[in-house]
Amino acid sequence: MGVRRSFKFLLRPTARQAAALTACLEDHRQLYNAALEHRRIAYAKAGASIRYGEQSADLKDIRADDPDGQGRWSFSSQQATLRRLDKAFRAFFERVKAGRTPGFPRFKGRGRFDTVEWPKDGDGCRWDSQPAHPTAAYVRLQGIGHVRVHRHRAVKGRVKTIAVKREGRRWYVVLSCDDVPAEPLPATGAVVGIDLGVASLVTTSDSGQVANARHLAATAGRLANAQRDLARKKRGSKRRRKAVGRVATLHAKVRRQRLDHAHKAALALVRAYDVIVHEDLRVTNMTRSASDTVDQPGRNIAAKSGLNRSILDAGWGVFLTILAHKAESAGRELIAVEPRNTSRTCARCGHCATENRLTQAEFACTACGHTAHADVNAAINILRAGLALRQAAEAA
Repeated sequence: MGVRRSFKFLLRPTARQAAALTACLEDHRQLYNAALEHRRIAYAKAGASIRYGEQSADLKDIRADDPDGQGRWSFSSQQATLRRLDKAFRAFFERVKAGRTPGFPRFKGRGRFDTVEWPKDGDGCRWDSQPAHPTAAYVRLQGIGHVRVHRHRAVKGRVKTIAVKREGRRWYVVLSCDDVPAEPLPATGAVVGIDLGVASLVTTSDSGQVANARHLAATAGRLANAQRDLARKKRGSKRRRKAVGRVATLHAKVRRQRLDHAHKAALALVRAYDVIVHEDLRVTNMTRSASDTVDQPGRNIAAKSGLNRSILDAGWGVFLTILAHKAESAGRELIAVEPRNTSRTCARCGHCATENRLTQAEFACTACGHTAHADVNAAINILRAGLALRQAAEAA
């Protein structure tokens, strides 16, 4: 049975193609903002709710009135941009209904709209558009031409959608493919529990550790200098745009390094173990800012901020997402367990107390005297909880 996977490749556009890609992105951004303004005005003036279907029907006239602007791009890619706005509104209404902070859809600035999608290969776009070139791949995009692609690995499955994404000064093509064949690995008979941390990214129940590379911390000095330089620039100036590009380039590098490290760590686990148990972490909730008001000032605000930065730098969410994808493709079993008290419970006698955790790295049970590395002790508890869940599921 095939799975859905995305393949991301670096584009090698010519100077002319890069300018066309920039224009394509800008026109789609303006379309998004115009459609948002249309919805806002219609509701404010007449209390009318505008839907995707109505705005999509208007595209024909918009393209006819602006043949050298909106008219030069793919109709289906513009529909995808309108669907993106519609999705934002549906998510907004769902949050309102659930009683959460609504977050009304916002207008997209130049730095907030970096992706254009073509919903179907062959409709305004074509992957591998010049197969006669044995050493290079090309993607054809309407209004831009045949853009060279740095294809560093084979594309598997059937290309479903094609998207172009700008990251700093680089352009990427993202292929979403259906029916990608799974690649099951031979069974090892081994099971493991893993504890995610700041000191080490991963600690396993058999005392293995994967280092936390701290990519953001390593780039902090250069990033701080670039941000200070940006703060001095006049808004709207060419120098400010260049400074923004330098900051974005540094952040993009950190993001690529974090992804690479997560892929390698996840692949090592998937190759070594048949069953992997991890904590069901809610990283977004864990990294919320500490409460702080004038009437009720928060405590340890700076410490909480530093912890949040360390958690985000470690990339727990990215790692768990990649681990889930690799486990699915390799035919491995992944189990998520409740994280509560896994670091406070003794793996030998089961005694749970805050006092058991002496320091970040030391665990000493106040009931039986068992001592261990705190993260290894937690990983053992995670493994046991996962195996218990698995056994209960099999019994049912």
